[in-house]
Amino acid sequence: MTSATPVDIPADAPADAPTEPAPAPRTSLAPTGRGLWRRGRWYLLTVALLLLAAVLLAVVNQDRQYPPLDPRSYDATGSHGVIALLQREGLKVDITADPTGRPTGADTLVLPEPDLLTPEQLAAVAAAKHSRLVLVSPGPAALSALVPGVRTSDENGGIPYAGVRSTEAQCSLPEAVRAGTAHLGGLLYTTGSRGEGCYRRGHGYPLVTVATGRGTDVVVLGSGDFLTNELLKKDGNAALGLGLLGAQPHLTWHLPDYTAPIAEGGQKSFQDYIPEGWTWAGYQLAVAVLLTALWRARRLGPVISENLPVVVRAAETTEGRARLYRRAKARGRAADALRRATAHRIAPALGVPPVAGAPDPTALCAAVADRLPERPAGDVRALLYGPPPTDDAALLRLADDLDALERQVRKP
Repeated sequence: MTSATPVDIPADAPADAPTEPAPAPRTSLAPTGRGLWRRGRWYLLTVALLLLAAVLLAVVNQDRQYPPLDPRSYDATGSHGVIALLQREGLKVDITADPTGRPTGADTLVLPEPDLLTPEQLAAVAAAKHSRLVLVSPGPAALSALVPGVRTSDENGGIPYAGVRSTEAQCSLPEAVRAGTAHLGGLLYTTGSRGEGCYRRGHGYPLVTVATGRGTDVVVLGSGDFLTNELLKKDGNAALGLGLLGAQPHLTWHLPDYTAPIAEGGQKSFQDYIPEGWTWAGYQLAVAVLLTALWRARRLGPVISENLPVVVRAAETTEGRARLYRRAKARGRAADALRRATAHRIAPALGVPPVAGAPDPTALCAAVADRLPERPAGDVRALLYGPPPTDDAALLRLADDLDALERQVRKP
């Protein structure tokens, strides 16, 4: 195959003389479907794997829809069990995302994570005059707005937190006396001048009740774990939950903002649905893309042409092109080059003029048939303009046949 790759060398030129390689065959540069598939298949595979991973994560996480202490959740950390017990006792229970709604008379408002409320919302809750207000794990901001006399125990040098475990009531609060031991803990608070603490842990209390001057009883809980579905059936947790939450005929349970649906009449922007960490990740990705664009778009300067440092011999050029054809398995292109070179060399010997840079196929085949009567024009056309070879052996046979045809045409 290497010896038959065409290079236009004059007949009287020495074998080691430098030469220019034959002009490359004219081929279309338009992308083909096969080429696009070969280039893009790995990108498509990557996208498919990412989509599959996203679907699997969505399927795995679809059962985890609610955070801890959510009254809609049947999980171990949810609190649907206490809601069901309250409804069985005849209480009307509402779940809302708006804590600033007007009270319905004798009602109880439960605020998990009250520190997530804005100062305006805390002021509206304080002015609403609910019959009972239950605060779960409130911090300094919520305590100052809703029950000013109560503070976290660490402000007085006590321990700020205690583990949730079964604890004796040790107080005169009727709900705690009826319940007996219960699983209390979490944040610890001081009672202030008008409050009463239960389930004492060290120098603080995980449960504090205060009767405010506005006619509202405030219950401060360091943790709401005793209200979860997992712990509700242990000790006196159910009795304590029913006593604290069921003192009034109507109960309103507020959902914190991280799980609340769109409030009635309110709207959310697209950015409200994007997690906070994703925003910073998007900024970092944008910076990375910008730096990559600047890196890839840097100027390399104008193109400078220079002479080759060495002279490439004709035989080396021929072997190099042959190796490239073989590595790319371009049998069709190699065959076209062999046939085109043979046609260009035998056309002047047969007196066939070029048309548009190449001899006319019909005239060339007829001239060869006239010169070589033993070769019909159809066989000559199949040899010079036939289909590409299917393997390397067929390509070698084609090169030998073209070489034999050229010798016969040039034979005096």
